Amino acid sequence: MPRVLVDLLSYTGTKGGMETYTRSLYRALGALEGDWEYVGYVSREGAALDLSWFPGRIVESGISGENRFIWAWGELTQVARAAHRIEADLIHSPATLGPRKTAIPTVVTMHDMLYWSHPELMSTPLYTAPVKWMEKQAASNARRIITISPTSQREIAKYLSVDVDQIDVIPLAGAAPAGVDRSLAGSEGPMILAMGNRRPHKNWAALIRAVALLQAEQRPRIVITGGRGDDPLAPLVSSLGVEQWVDLRGWVDDSEVARLYSIASALAIPSFAEGFSLPTLESMGAGVPALLSDIEVHRYVGGSAARYFDPSDDRALADLLLEVTSDADVREEMTTAGLLRAAEFTWARTATETRRAFDEALGATR
Repeated sequence: MPRVLVDLLSYTGTKGGMETYTRSLYRALGALEGDWEYVGYVSREGAALDLSWFPGRIVESGISGENRFIWAWGELTQVARAAHRIEADLIHSPATLGPRKTAIPTVVTMHDMLYWSHPELMSTPLYTAPVKWMEKQAASNARRIITISPTSQREIAKYLSVDVDQIDVIPLAGAAPAGVDRSLAGSEGPMILAMGNRRPHKNWAALIRAVALLQAEQRPRIVITGGRGDDPLAPLVSSLGVEQWVDLRGWVDDSEVARLYSIASALAIPSFAEGFSLPTLESMGAGVPALLSDIEVHRYVGGSAARYFDPSDDRALADLLLEVTSDADVREEMTTAGLLRAAEFTWARTATETRRAFDEALGATR
């Protein structure tokens, strides 16, 4: 029975999409047939959370995943030691960074190369060089690398000098949030939902500028969740005088996510760059039309089911907001196409292909 140490040092409840990936993947891995043992090596913060999704035992590291320096030390040195202590056959680091040197075969999931491809859009420039160095170390140590789109595969090969044959492209999946009732769509008026952190590459300001371009009577309400503390978008909202139409929200719980998906006219993602786009799959799976910036990874995920716009063209986005909120036929067409597109991406598929990557790293075919 292969024993896998799962590196959960970055799992703290605050990391967004990478934590959604980890939870969903390991639920699905636990449901697969086969005799595998998973041991989670978890951060101090993660140990206090509900870990019932993890299909194995938990080892508490005592290492903070929120203190960047302590966490980096843990990733580089302590994950390998923990794997040796439990006599693991394989290490999986699912959140881009991993140990610097291991004798045990290691698989790292690298979600994107944004620190390399778009350093100017990173909100923590002081960390850019250290993160790039850690990514380089994790990649050079890994037996195999999993990534989530052809875009990221190409950039990992380019920036980290990894042979492309060593990189497995395994797309994510996105299940509609529980409790969504699309019979309520539009019940609180036209509303565009946007969900994510405030890192510069997310480009939320474009959505605010776009709605300001519309006549007051044409404007949908914009709800942007995911803020923490003083929202950096608030000054722009105030300067454009759109406080009545833009609702800046913090992190919301599952019940509120379900309510927002239920009433939304569409989801909008104006990002300049992404590694993947889980919210796109989640929204389409829930029957919510998706409006996406026209970047390669969004085309990879959304296919012909989404509508696209130039993330630098506020007028084009404004026109699309107006079209989708005013035309019921467009929304119905997008909803039908989105449900079909989302059904192509499943966590069972992601788990099966991930297990295959584990097998390759172990040098076995199971």
